Amino acid sequence: MNLRVALRAPEADRANALHAGAWWLWALGLAVAASRTTNPLLLGLLVGVAGYVVAARRTDAPWARSYGAFVKLGLFVVALRVVFSLILGSPIPGTHQLFTLPEVPLPDWAQGVRIGGRVTAEQLVFAVYDGAKLATLLICVGAANALANPARLLKSLPGALYEAGVAVVVAMTFAPNMVADVARLRTARRLRGRPTGGVRAVLQIGLPVLEGALERSIAVAASMDARGYGRTARVPASVRRTTNVLTLGGLLGVCAGSYGLLAAEGAGYGLPLLGAGLLAAMAGLRLGGRRTVRTRYRPDRWGARAWLVAGSGVAVAVLMIWANAYAPEELHPGVVPLEAPELPLWPAVSVLVGLVPAFVAPVPPAKEKT
Repeated sequence: MNLRVALRAPEADRANALHAGAWWLWALGLAVAASRTTNPLLLGLLVGVAGYVVAARRTDAPWARSYGAFVKLGLFVVALRVVFSLILGSPIPGTHQLFTLPEVPLPDWAQGVRIGGRVTAEQLVFAVYDGAKLATLLICVGAANALANPARLLKSLPGALYEAGVAVVVAMTFAPNMVADVARLRTARRLRGRPTGGVRAVLQIGLPVLEGALERSIAVAASMDARGYGRTARVPASVRRTTNVLTLGGLLGVCAGSYGLLAAEGAGYGLPLLGAGLLAAMAGLRLGGRRTVRTRYRPDRWGARAWLVAGSGVAVAVLMIWANAYAPEELHPGVVPLEAPELPLWPAVSVLVGLVPAFVAPVPPAKEKT
């Protein structure tokens, strides 16, 4: 009984709030897993896992309402990929011809490109698989955007990345706030008996949305100026040069090491070079933080629950990468010949590990009451 009480997720408050970086590591782990498969059943399972965790642990903040917008964006990406396949064709051969579109004649210098022509079931299925993978990546990012507090994530950035982090956070919160404004204005028009669809309604809703975005931008700029944003401390020239060398060299090492890990002939030097690049980049960021004069009020702690949340996402990514070694055919179902995809058992169990945050992350107050 004591163990059950200890494992039960507490109600979220300022003291035990989950670190925002843990949510992003969890979501990126799911995204890496999605990039390793084109099986629509596994991709749908990943979307289901992300959606369940979002439904169980998101708050009522404006950014938490953006998950639905990312789902709609993912569906649009799938539809757009299918349309491109219909119009521009596909290199995938197929024998199940569905219909034929009028083909536009092109000049000789455009050989290899066609517009229109025969459309096969194989090329459409391949387009759906390819679009579903990209849509799942977007939905995983949307899950992180809906669960992680951007302001708390900004507090955890190194001092050298603070100014760039502010710009990224403002850009990340623009879409959720815009979605919230559109929903609020559509509700107001519906209550007044005015239409919410059509070109005229879109124009009448768009102007207040842009006006609200401009007012928020002015308010953010004023608050940033009041907090001394952009002011730096004086550091010796030698420290600045060392910082630049370490940061640039570390980033080059990370790029070269990542290429080595992806290339078959670079597996021997890829991991050591990646580690050395990360260490150099972290040292450069540490030195660069001396130029930023700021303090942290109540910094977020990386506790045991944050480790569990981040570790579950990393585990899903590692297990899915490993699954490519023992079950590549099941993770990448073929379209020639056309066959129905099957749900592989162990990769599916690996994806279910991503449900851990739904049980260990602190429960938002509204969720706790229900």
